[in-house]
Amino acid sequence: MKNKYIKILTSFSIAIVLAFFIATINVMSMPENIKISSGCAKVNFRNNSLKNNLIYKIESTSNENNLRAKKDKLNLSIKLFGVIPVKKMTLSIIPEFKVIPGGQPIGVKINMDGILVVGFSDIDGDKGWKQSPALTAGINIGDRIIEINGTKVNSCNELSSIINNNKDVPLKIKIIKDGEVKLISVKPVQTKNKGEYKIGLWVRDSTAGVGTLTFYDDNTKIFGALGHPISDVDTGLILPINTGKIYNAKILSIERGVRGKPGELRGAFSIEDEIGNIEKNSATGIFGKISSKIYKNIYNNPIPIAMQNEVKEGSAKILTSIDGSEVKEYSIYIEKLTQQSKPSSKSMIIRVTDNELLSKTGGIVQGMSGSPIIQDGKLVGAVTHVFVNKPDMGYGIYIEWMLKEAGVKF
Repeated sequence: MKNKYIKILTSFSIAIVLAFFIATINVMSMPENIKISSGCAKVNFRNNSLKNNLIYKIESTSNENNLRAKKDKLNLSIKLFGVIPVKKMTLSIIPEFKVIPGGQPIGVKINMDGILVVGFSDIDGDKGWKQSPALTAGINIGDRIIEINGTKVNSCNELSSIINNNKDVPLKIKIIKDGEVKLISVKPVQTKNKGEYKIGLWVRDSTAGVGTLTFYDDNTKIFGALGHPISDVDTGLILPINTGKIYNAKILSIERGVRGKPGELRGAFSIEDEIGNIEKNSATGIFGKISSKIYKNIYNNPIPIAMQNEVKEGSAKILTSIDGSEVKEYSIYIEKLTQQSKPSSKSMIIRVTDNELLSKTGGIVQGMSGSPIIQDGKLVGAVTHVFVNKPDMGYGIYIEWMLKEAGVKF
């Protein structure tokens, strides 16, 4: 009997030590600075609310009564067993901020700042085949041509015109290589058939496609979309913008997603139906100013946004369009949240649970990037990526990262 009690006591002691160890790890992993909106009732850390328990105690060193009125900061001290201080945290209450969630399909067209090198070609000249002069001179894939002989270039036509006007005279080409500006001399070669002059490059100066609007603000006219950058299909580089536009678009057909092959929303837009200017293409999406009327659906008025520590694992909705321009609400489940101290387009893992959306698209498909995620009446994030081998699942980004990139101050 005595041995039985010893075993029970030992097991109980191990359980306490293990709980102590786990609690310590959880506390130490919490961020030192937290921001929540004034309407938030609970702070979440990996789906656990910030509250006192048997292992640790949270004490305030600030005047909590005046916190909301003053928009002050609350200094917290976390103590193990209410005795041993292990962590200090600052909780900032920010004014409630509201935007209108999107979900509408948009056409996107950007003209790059400079010309991106995406490939090389040998030249069939009057003296036989010659290796690409640009490659020989030291230009590489991913380099960006910004000037030739002191003249700024932003289009493939401008590049071709300058080369042919200078014929076989060496060109002074200014490029951006790995973030550094360099000047390279390249001598064009005359082609055999048409007598044109070339330097052996495949280049790109613009791109276009269809995505989803995430949010816009009727007061400031600021908008955000996609939740991830527009990148070059060949190099993977984020495309620098010279000018860019967004347009009202319509979804015409769906390629359903299956395991191993992402699906796609196929849409169309007219350049006559412009609704805004793109000012920034960043790791968290595209941003700019609305200049014209947007087709409104479901949410015609602003709703509050949620900071990342207000988001919780569990049921949510996404707003998106899979037919024409009509926005509908579909059910999803937030499977996992990641505590982040800097912007990332992979803040949360989401799973589509809506039977209608699953039957028509298979889950998340290309073109749905930017679809707003709504939870408990607040805009919490946007869809960004699909899992290639599990099309009903994907990633989402916290809305605070998109708003921060858009220039909103918290």
